[in-house]
Amino acid sequence: MDFNGTWKVYSEENLEEFLKIVGAPEMVIKMRKDVKPVIIIEQKGKDFTYTIKTPVFTKVHSFSLGKEIEMMTIDGRKIKCTVREENGKLIAENDKFTSVREIQGDEMIEVGCFKSPQHFSELSFNVTQPCSRFVSAYSLFPDSHCWLCNLHQQKQTSLTRQLMDPSS
Repeated sequence: MDFNGTWKVYSEENLEEFLKIVGAPEMVIKMRKDVKPVIIIEQKGKDFTYTIKTPVFTKVHSFSLGKEIEMMTIDGRKIKCTVREENGKLIAENDKFTSVREIQGDEMIEVGCFKSPQHFSELSFNVTQPCSRFVSAYSLFPDSHCWLCNLHQQKQTSLTRQLMDPSS
């Protein structure tokens, strides 16, 4: 699957609550409420460069599928995760978080699970192609109630229905 593209956030829900749960400083929370990042994904086979750009900062993460990497969060914390490809989806995991990205037509959908009962979502569009969108929803539930984890375990292929109605 080709994940190359430039994506810009245009709408967010529950961002402040999400950032508080993950421990972001108040300054970062305020900045992210006002600033919409541009995300650039460059893929060359199994090697990726993932760039987050705002007027305030640029973060670049490079990784290869299947290899553990250390990433820096927006607020400067270091986290480790491993990214793999499965059924055309990019899955980034560590002991507290799972993120699944997939391309559906002109949309890139990202869904993430944390171990906390909150929700966070971003809506973006691919600025390299007209009328393309990037949809990201972070569902924060305990593992046994995480609809993304259950979805992933059941190997279902359609995240769109689940993204719109997590209770189904």
